[in-house]
Amino acid sequence: MKNILVTGGTGYIGSHTVLELLENDYNVIIVDNFSNSHPKVLDALETIANKKIKLFRTDIRNKEKLEQIFKEEAIDAVIHFAGYKAVGESVFQPLKYYNNNLTGTITLLEVMEKYSVRKLVFSSSATVYGTPEKMPLIEGEPTGATNPYTRTKLMIENILEDLSVAKDTWRLLSLRYFNPLGAHNSGDIGENPNGIPNNLAPYITQVAIGKLDKLHVFGNDYPTEDGTCIRDYVHVEDLAKGHVDALQYLETSKKGFDIFNLGSGKGYSVFEIISSFEEVIEEKIPYEITGRRAGDLPVTYADTTKAQNDLNWKAQKNIQEMCRDSWNWQKKHPNGFED
Repeated sequence: MKNILVTGGTGYIGSHTVLELLENDYNVIIVDNFSNSHPKVLDALETIANKKIKLFRTDIRNKEKLEQIFKEEAIDAVIHFAGYKAVGESVFQPLKYYNNNLTGTITLLEVMEKYSVRKLVFSSSATVYGTPEKMPLIEGEPTGATNPYTRTKLMIENILEDLSVAKDTWRLLSLRYFNPLGAHNSGDIGENPNGIPNNLAPYITQVAIGKLDKLHVFGNDYPTEDGTCIRDYVHVEDLAKGHVDALQYLETSKKGFDIFNLGSGKGYSVFEIISSFEEVIEEKIPYEITGRRAGDLPVTYADTTKAQNDLNWKAQKNIQEMCRDSWNWQKKHPNGFED
């Protein structure tokens, strides 16, 4: 496999994966409509990689345009990131999420089938484990969904599994991410959320840079050592490497459909993350304790044994490196790609 189509390739995880693919001598074709990213990401990617990158600006629900791309490009495999991803928004706009995430994926798979491209790596989420009864989270454990966003991820996994059963020529892989953190070591691409961030790290760095007044900590009365929620954080560059390992796995895999956790296998509390950022930034982060958010679990972290054994993948970067790289990106680009 040499020619890899990356849907959503200018997004946070997608852009880092594009660089990792290029570093491993893959040819990359990006499809993105910039609904949750910025056109300047392409310029940054080309500068970092010192290569021109082919990008088609379109929505993957546009079947006619997608077919044109598959006709023009000798695509060997697809990495599928494109999809809406805000949990809160999905609760209030479920049709938007079902239309985009499900229709987009089905259209992509139909075009892949038509052009005999049957290898795909899907960007899933650890949220599909629902409300688990024990930790760590292991592939094969029961799944569940508490919001439309998560339901779309779970439904797409079901679609992929059904497709692999229907036709044994498909090789499909779902990567369940835990909490990505960090940025490229150049500091020129990173997490660039629209509006107020949903994730902890960009919220902290935007407070530190002066864009936001203070951080809101949702609850400090959980049954954990310091009372705040514990989550598994993984460096975005480690996640990107996981996609290259996944592609290499698909080359020889006999399984039609498979699932892997990508996380660090460790848990960090909200206060531990704040403390790590304070060490990197060398100043205090102002915060306010507010009420718990509905649905937040006290502790979630991954068992990554399967990824280590089958993909030969393991997260390498520690929490200090994650915080350092996130802050480096924020310092270099205080306003993201609007600079």
